[in-house]
Amino acid sequence: MKHVRKAGCALLTALASLMAWPAAAQTPPSPAPIRIGLIAPLTGPSSDFGRPVLNGAQMAADEINAAGGYLGRPIELVVHDDKAQPDAGRAASQAMLDSGVLAAIGFCNTGVALKSIELFQQAKVPLLVPCSAGAPVTRQFPAPESYVFRNAPSDALQAPFVVNDLIRRGWTKVAIFADKTPYGESGLKDVEAALATHQLKPVHVERFDLGVKDLTAGLQKARQAGANVIFSYTVGPENATIALGRQAMGWDVPQVGGWTLSFPFFIAGGGAAAEGALMAQSFIAEPSNERRAAFLASYARKFQGPPPVPMAAAQSYDAMYLLTYAIFAVRGKLDGPAVKQALENLPRTYYGVVATYDRPFTPDDKEALTSNMLIMGQVRKGKVTFAYPEDARRNLFVQRKR
Repeated sequence: MKHVRKAGCALLTALASLMAWPAAAQTPPSPAPIRIGLIAPLTGPSSDFGRPVLNGAQMAADEINAAGGYLGRPIELVVHDDKAQPDAGRAASQAMLDSGVLAAIGFCNTGVALKSIELFQQAKVPLLVPCSAGAPVTRQFPAPESYVFRNAPSDALQAPFVVNDLIRRGWTKVAIFADKTPYGESGLKDVEAALATHQLKPVHVERFDLGVKDLTAGLQKARQAGANVIFSYTVGPENATIALGRQAMGWDVPQVGGWTLSFPFFIAGGGAAAEGALMAQSFIAEPSNERRAAFLASYARKFQGPPPVPMAAAQSYDAMYLLTYAIFAVRGKLDGPAVKQALENLPRTYYGVVATYDRPFTPDDKEALTSNMLIMGQVRKGKVTFAYPEDARRNLFVQRKR
């Protein structure tokens, strides 16, 4: 308890520092709230990580408001559910923009994001992506012009990070199982590119539709091809389908992947078959330092339990603070272009939960995370923990961008 109280004091100190930041406004602001959009899959098949995105952002907004908001103006979240459906996401995005948000946090599914991000670009409303990992998400527009930022690890980082770990373990006969969504498509390309840097090719590639209930035929082909590891790229239930199919065949090979292997749909759905799975992570829910202890304790109090997908909650929490830091850095008119410019030139370091954000963005770089911020997670006894003791020790120190 003493450790948690100390962590809480550190958080309050950071908040006080932020709210003491001199603002440029020369006249008293109106009491109107600062409206920030939030769009995520709050219902449907991706709600297991969409809900933590909402909770993380709301928790940060509540803390900021408790400390006075922006010159007395509260942060107001304008929440929309994209249902993990591209068309629904685009309609919700347009409704959000029509309501007059200053900036937005959002998207978990790559296909949904790609259907909608042009709307934010056209409206000149900065979009901070705390969840969707597909590499194309931040590549749709030339970086200096782009209003799309991300503080989640791109699959262009995750795929080579995991492949390097496979090489270290001697698992070089890789079978890739990727769904047919834009997420699976881009992830497949990233894994193939990462393997190619080691002069390797997958021994088998299996593509499948979302909702598939049986992948036995593909698993048998992968085993016949001599695979000694399965690299899966899909969102959740299908990851469990792979694990359960492998278990039913009595095929004892590891399953690895991106961060989606940390989702409840995989861990709970796969049960014993999910044990030992390895995945890239930016945040593991263990109170390894004061910042993370404070975040986890506050989340558990506010939402009556730990975050079901810790990375989603932590990255969304940091996203709200990054936007708030940018808002406080604006000199002059507070609008989308000004917030974009402030994000690209943040004058102060934000000591976040996932990372220490020291110049996280520039006009030419819209990705806040770098590979040194990643760690290998592993499913043990139904929870994600550190795969390596050295990662647990390294996690005592919050990493900075390289």
